[in-house]
Amino acid sequence: MKIICIGRNYVDHAKELSNPVPSKPLVFMKPPSALLVNDKPFYYPEFSNDVHYELEVVLKITKNGKHVQPEFAANYYHEVTLGIDFTARDIQSELKRKGHPWEIAKGFDHSAVLGNFVEIGEVWKKGNVEFELKKNGETVQHGNTRDLIFPFDHLIVYISKYFKLQMGDLIYTGTPAGVGPVKIGDHLEGLIHKNDGSVERLLDCEIK
Repeated sequence: MKIICIGRNYVDHAKELSNPVPSKPLVFMKPPSALLVNDKPFYYPEFSNDVHYELEVVLKITKNGKHVQPEFAANYYHEVTLGIDFTARDIQSELKRKGHPWEIAKGFDHSAVLGNFVEIGEVWKKGNVEFELKKNGETVQHGNTRDLIFPFDHLIVYISKYFKLQMGDLIYTGTPAGVGPVKIGDHLEGLIHKNDGSVERLLDCEIK
């Protein structure tokens, strides 16, 4: 199982971090040990003083595939959820200044929170998925996948050129603007807007 992540996939998020808008998907990966599931708490790591939340729509790959063609890309995912890409921003900034890889800032243990999956048909409306993150009851991120620079199908095609997609792989598709720090005692909730007008909480995470 691979955790494949896409950076800077919303224009406003790239701008808020003063990063250039990519012309191709920016791909990085997290190890399986990064997963945090079943609404378990996130324990603030001792090696960082500036951990940030980044809420993302996550795709679950449903079959194996290599060099997937655009007309077949939608057949490779049927469920979505919300996930948080926790980032040690202080470490990441230092690594970026030195031109070094980001792994220890992005792939540390339990840095990939994963919510409960729903059928994509329940939330897919006119090609978009609306979602939001609440921190301590207040909305801090509100995004819609219609604003993705590289939509789901494009990501499937691009990623499968380099990595064989396998059942159970996860793709964190990028975060919208509004990322920010967490501290011990914070409560994060990931909400998704469904086609019937209801809002469902898919993710619940306490910071300890």
